Amino acid sequence: MNLIDPPVLRCAVLLLPGCSLLAASGVMESLQLANSLQDEAEYLAQPVSVNGGLLACNEGVQLHTEPFDEQLDWHAVFVIAGQRVTPPPAGLLAALRTLGQGACVLAGIDGGSALLAAAGLLDGERASVCWPLAEAMGDAWPAVLWSTRVWDISAANGQRLSCGGGSAVLDLMPAWLARRHGERLAQDLTLALGQERARARDERQRQPLAERMGAASPKLAEALSLMEANLAEPLPTEEVARLVGVSRRQLERLFKQHLDALPSRYYLELRLSRARRLLQQGSQSILQIGLSCGFSSGPHFSNAYKTAFGHTPRDERSQRAAAWRRPDGES
Repeated sequence: MNLIDPPVLRCAVLLLPGCSLLAASGVMESLQLANSLQDEAEYLAQPVSVNGGLLACNEGVQLHTEPFDEQLDWHAVFVIAGQRVTPPPAGLLAALRTLGQGACVLAGIDGGSALLAAAGLLDGERASVCWPLAEAMGDAWPAVLWSTRVWDISAANGQRLSCGGGSAVLDLMPAWLARRHGERLAQDLTLALGQERARARDERQRQPLAERMGAASPKLAEALSLMEANLAEPLPTEEVARLVGVSRRQLERLFKQHLDALPSRYYLELRLSRARRLLQQGSQSILQIGLSCGFSSGPHFSNAYKTAFGHTPRDERSQRAAAWRRPDGES
């Protein structure tokens, strides 16, 4: 039994609009439970935002937050943002850089990893990011070793944490706290969070559809893999069927049975989904994105995109996307 009062470690749960409510509550509950499972330290979790007040999470639920004061003695700052990453509020990147120069632990959760990358705090580090953002993050910040593993902790000093969205927090927190208080706490915390087990560092966030379909239909899985590998130069349906070793009619039956879509329609949706992610998060021009997703021209891309989503690629692209590459949105 520890007869000396444990040190109080102040932890900021820094929320950005549209962040995951599950991720935010997962961090705070993990820290609260950790207090009851060990007596070496007391973690004080404080939900904060740039300006304080009510902040809307991704489900429309509003959380009360205090204004974020980077001058306080923070032991750790958990930056939680949604997957639709937008340019950061003025001054936030500078505040994170200042904290990163000291002993403060900085964690990027869900889209929060993009904020740490934009502040230059992940250069040369391995970092996990939610899988829909992985490709765009690689284009925007190539100095970061992006991965779609469930979570990551920097090998150098353990002061940079990252994970995908939602429930990945419930895997990251036990792993981080285990480094401080031992594996027994990690096991107890995982059970207290209602989890059978915490996913290991090297596990992937999401199994690709082609792999999930493998057991049900190996031919369909092979066709999906071919499509995913050939987005820039789409293969005709007949060619996909030939390469897989079935007739076009057989391939269409497989798609209808398992995915309720024709192969050509599914292929188009796959390309448009990738284009949408690149428009929201990447730095390429609209034409470059269209060509990289298999559209022969700008008008072809724009028409297909508007038919699918109700607005043009230009409307999708944030007018301030370039602000990501400038400190705190400055000109």
